[in-house]
Amino acid sequence: MTLSAISNACVLTDQGFVERQTVVIRDGLIDVVADDGEADLSNVNAQNADGRFLLPGFIDIQVNGGGGVLFNDEPTVEGIRAIGAAHRVFGTTGFLPTLISDDLDKVASAIAATDAAIDAGVPGVLGIHLEGPFLSEQKKGAHDASKFRTLDEDAVDLLSSLRRGKTLVTLAPEANYPALIRSLIDAGVIVAAGHTNGTYEETRTALDAGVSGFTHLFNAMSPLTGRAPGVVGAALEDAESWCGIIADGHHVHPASLRIAIAAKPDGLCLLVTDAMPSVGATDKSFELDGRAISVANGKCVTADGTLAGSDLDMAAAVRNAASMLNLDLTQAVRMGSKYPAAAIHLDHELGSIKPGYRANLVLADADLNIVDTWIDGESGQ
Repeated sequence: MTLSAISNACVLTDQGFVERQTVVIRDGLIDVVADDGEADLSNVNAQNADGRFLLPGFIDIQVNGGGGVLFNDEPTVEGIRAIGAAHRVFGTTGFLPTLISDDLDKVASAIAATDAAIDAGVPGVLGIHLEGPFLSEQKKGAHDASKFRTLDEDAVDLLSSLRRGKTLVTLAPEANYPALIRSLIDAGVIVAAGHTNGTYEETRTALDAGVSGFTHLFNAMSPLTGRAPGVVGAALEDAESWCGIIADGHHVHPASLRIAIAAKPDGLCLLVTDAMPSVGATDKSFELDGRAISVANGKCVTADGTLAGSDLDMAAAVRNAASMLNLDLTQAVRMGSKYPAAAIHLDHELGSIKPGYRANLVLADADLNIVDTWIDGESGQ
């Protein structure tokens, strides 16, 4: 049995921030959350948080790379480990390594690597996000359209083959048969709409088939207009689906994000980074499908100016949500922890600080600079 504790913390609970709290961790799980002095700390190594914030660990469901590694280029256990380590210093304690549209043999390699990484206990990896290749050429963004294809039964079998963790697939509803989308969902895959030029009606059909979310809302999808609500209109109207948002000040105007948050029920707008290898790397330059990507002021672009992921980390995303979107810190943090946990059906064990949950935690100062992290009770220091 392993036992540790964090005391004198300002803890984000389901009721909000509570000061002078002690969190006891037993065998990787949160055992006790109590007022300082009420928890039994005899024979326990307790770390003094000095009144700083103790938050649920951030969960990023769209991580293309980090630490100089692009998942497409290194779909290996070590590649996943390097990406996770790069993001952990910014408070990400759970993530989905994300494969951008590629050939199906690369998809198979990425799935196998994710399985192996979870089996090996690589810290933080919760599954995989396959962003494509079942997308719309009209809304390809920085993806290589030569890799695009449509769902068939063999692809459904491949996409649902992960044995450990969660699988999230982003696809264009109009480019794939609803019955095959339903088959994917019935096989346990979480499906989101993205890189799609679909109509409102096509998107509504996909939601009825079980699509449960939208990948980087507003980006690479048909917009909301007066006579054609498009994918964005369907997303904002729907009261059950979640929407990932990139709060970096480059992908979407903050006013548009504020409108989305006002339109959606609480808990259904969540933060993602769409991070590229530049996050956590000294050398910010990298290549995507042989194309040079320039990175400046947190913005990643191709030579023609197309956005190619982001240089955003989750701590910055949470700070931006509070400052750009006029949210209180409680909601901003939940958008980076509790809400993504719910989107991938892990909110029964992650995203909150309460007994029985996994001890995935972040200690942060008043400016949300990360002081320490815990993954399954293990400190990152």
